[in-house]
Amino acid sequence: MPERTLSCNGVDLHVVEQGSGPPVIFSHGFPELAYSWRHQLPALARAGYRAVAPDQRGYGRSSRPESIADYDIEHLSGDLIALLDELGEEKAVFVGHDWGSMVVWQTALLHPERVAGVCGMSVPFTPRPPVPPTEAFRARYGKNFFYILYFQEPGVADAELNARPAETMRRMLAGTRVEPDRPGGMDVADDGRGFVDRFPEMTELPSWLSQDELDFYIGEFTRTGFTGGLNWYRNFDRSWERTPQLAGAKVEVPSFFIGGTADPVIAMTPPSIQEPWLSDSRGSVLVEGAGHWVQQEAPEEVNTAILGFLDSIGYRENA
Repeated sequence: MPERTLSCNGVDLHVVEQGSGPPVIFSHGFPELAYSWRHQLPALARAGYRAVAPDQRGYGRSSRPESIADYDIEHLSGDLIALLDELGEEKAVFVGHDWGSMVVWQTALLHPERVAGVCGMSVPFTPRPPVPPTEAFRARYGKNFFYILYFQEPGVADAELNARPAETMRRMLAGTRVEPDRPGGMDVADDGRGFVDRFPEMTELPSWLSQDELDFYIGEFTRTGFTGGLNWYRNFDRSWERTPQLAGAKVEVPSFFIGGTADPVIAMTPPSIQEPWLSDSRGSVLVEGAGHWVQQEAPEEVNTAILGFLDSIGYRENA
């Protein structure tokens, strides 16, 4: 696929692009890369769209600013809008997964005039809470382990994940799903373990993930470390503090949601909570048996769902 580096919003973004037509911009999550959309870009290009996926700031071959404050929602959403400018496009449909889902939902609130539609995967839209997010997390989880709170202290999770990138990627990609012996997903026992050991050690890779694909992730995160992605988590409260205008805000642009029925995030945050906050919801698709990495685990179902959403808003005809 064609690749290039574009200067956007004060950082360099490594961008993978395929096809021509109305633009669809893909926003990955943690710990992922533009590579996570390898099944979506060619499918959308064949369908007549300009499919674009960056390694987002902090990841892969894109810039990794040192300051934690450079990873708040204003920067992350600003990167996508600056990318749209660099592409010479007025509007795009934005598709996000995991943390990227949160970014595209917020981009639809902060820059609605540039968003033709928004599709979130795995993480439903949630309205701005009345208190800082980490305060809400602490109230909800108490003394239990919760990974987002564990990620808050600079250097702690970084040291754990950076010391074992191969194990981190193998366990996370293969093990982020609800299993009969772990119905709630990740083990939350406050027993002194860090993050990685809470995922099962897999004796073999799942059918959707080849060794070459896993090795690509391992190679990139061995080179870059995980700090850039962890810094996104360290801005939950800062992003909340800087966006008081979003209290009570609804997503007004056409919206869609895709998830997997075995995704622990869905168990923690069911998609039904978003419906009152989506003014023009075009529905949702839950892929039976798919875990957290739904666009990689079930690419045909996900591609069909995305194309159906684009058709529902008449994107090719109206762009």
